[in-house]
Amino acid sequence: MIAANRTRRATLRHRRQQTSAQGKIRRQGTATLATHCIATGLPIREARSVAGSLRKNANKAGVTGQTGISYTKGRARQCRRFTPREVALICLQYKPRKPAYRLAAAKLALAA
Repeated sequence: MIAANRTRRATLRHRRQQTSAQGKIRRQGTATLATHCIATGLPIREARSVAGSLRKNANKAGVTGQTGISYTKGRARQCRRFTPREVALICLQYKPRKPAYRLAAAKLALAA
């Protein structure tokens, strides 16, 4: 595949994932931490990393979220879904070092 086409497709895929995540949060009002991170513009790999850190800080902040079931490639697993306001509370505890993560944390805090 031509390199330029590969980058165009990756850009469109990333934009589609971000828009889809934003719409899901707007429609349902709650989403997993990874979905909130994707909605701020992080790629999936980095969103999972930030979500893991936010999960640890959720306990410190005393935020529990709602229990739900997430389906990935035909298998179900338990998850926790959070409102944007709850994610903002968690972000107060979160102190990232990487500049991209700091920017994402600021966007998550402002989303509420």
